[in-house]
Amino acid sequence: MDFTLGEELEAVRDLARQIFADQATQVRIKAAEASERGLDESLWAELGDTGLLGVALPEAVGGAGLGVAGLAVLLEEQGRAVAPVPVWPVVTAALALASHGSAAQREILPPVLDGSVRLTVALEEFGPSDPASPRCAAVRDGDGWLLTGTKAVVPTPFGTSHVLVSASSADGPGLFLVETSAGAWEHAETTAHDRAGHLTLDGAPAQALGEGALAEALRTARVSLAAVQVGVADGALRMAADYLAGREQFGRPLATFQAAQHQLADCYIEIDALRVCLWHAISLIAAGEDAETAVLVAKWWSDEGGLNVVHRVQHLHGGIGVDVDYPVHRHFLWGKQLSGTLGGASSDLDLLGAAL
Repeated sequence: MDFTLGEELEAVRDLARQIFADQATQVRIKAAEASERGLDESLWAELGDTGLLGVALPEAVGGAGLGVAGLAVLLEEQGRAVAPVPVWPVVTAALALASHGSAAQREILPPVLDGSVRLTVALEEFGPSDPASPRCAAVRDGDGWLLTGTKAVVPTPFGTSHVLVSASSADGPGLFLVETSAGAWEHAETTAHDRAGHLTLDGAPAQALGEGALAEALRTARVSLAAVQVGVADGALRMAADYLAGREQFGRPLATFQAAQHQLADCYIEIDALRVCLWHAISLIAAGEDAETAVLVAKWWSDEGGLNVVHRVQHLHGGIGVDVDYPVHRHFLWGKQLSGTLGGASSDLDLLGAAL
């Protein structure tokens, strides 16, 4: 199987890498972490201006039409730089609207693609549960719906116009478009310093998306999380390699010690496995084939293998690895946060077993 990026995806990768390298500096990241919304607004605007927020969206709504492959390339570069911008929740929501929204609902998309408006997704709830079977309840109200329930750790909701909420009705689980102001929000700071929020809905008015919207949103979210994790792990490994090559002990670089080399080799193998599983899932999605198990495998490996990598990298840095003034700690925090989003490795295995 050939996972070589085509010309268009290479162009996306190169542009994204340049923007993140230039703008996701340590000074900027620290400032974003300390800001009210926990994101770099200038970087977000740049992603919109350059068209990167629209790489995955269909051409019919103003995007580049590169699908989840384009999104994965962008997210890997973001993860490598641990750049504090909410790409995956915004684009996941936008893709769901583009594929399953009504004509009126899709009118939201143009300002989303240029970065002037943001969306997010509310796909998780408190307690152990399958995200595909939400406990949040939806009941009909004329031509619309009313939602009641609580959604947990909604990513970067503050400053958004709408949130896509997963809920269950008499017709089954679905995805609903809700104005952000329709619910009560409680701030929830996460491991990765994202300003997330818990959302409580009490008869909030909502509009339903078409059939299959929730399943597609969950698939996109899992692929997106795996893609970010590949970048986070790869960025962490590169930092470890540079650090060990430059730090000397007993008159020679730490990178020449066999124990350190074994740890680095283990990280390299895990990242390669992460990337292969991710692109296998993406290739099936692009071909229109059943990708459920492949997506769950990619998500499980990103949870298990990604966390292994950032943990080893932290260990290889010794005491400086836990110094919050040294940048490698962010890769560990991001890796930890990603590994538990939409359920951790054990939850993914449970879902994978059921699917098989």
